[in-house]
Amino acid sequence: METFIEGANNTEMEVYNELKTVIDPEIGINIIDLGFVYKIEHTEEKGIQIEMTLSTKGCPMGDVILDNIQTVLDKRFPEKKLNIQLVWEPAWSSDFVTPEGRKVLGI
Repeated sequence: METFIEGANNTEMEVYNELKTVIDPEIGINIIDLGFVYKIEHTEEKGIQIEMTLSTKGCPMGDVILDNIQTVLDKRFPEKKLNIQLVWEPAWSSDFVTPEGRKVLGI
């Protein structure tokens, strides 16, 4: 699921690494290893664009996760515009969890 890394520019890789510090408080794993992040793009014109999902539409920690993303990326990239787009297709499933995430979850 991490195909967006291939061909990523330096800023996109930095965003990816910063997002690894954003933890889903309910599950205790970062949003990258959970497979929540579908796309990261950066251009000078548009800034940082993130396409992501949550475990469910009614995720009780959704606002916390989005606030944490905003905080982490504003701190690292204060001059960049940030656009986070929540999408529900494809719907998240545990199949999206990375091998590292599976180790942590014990699955």
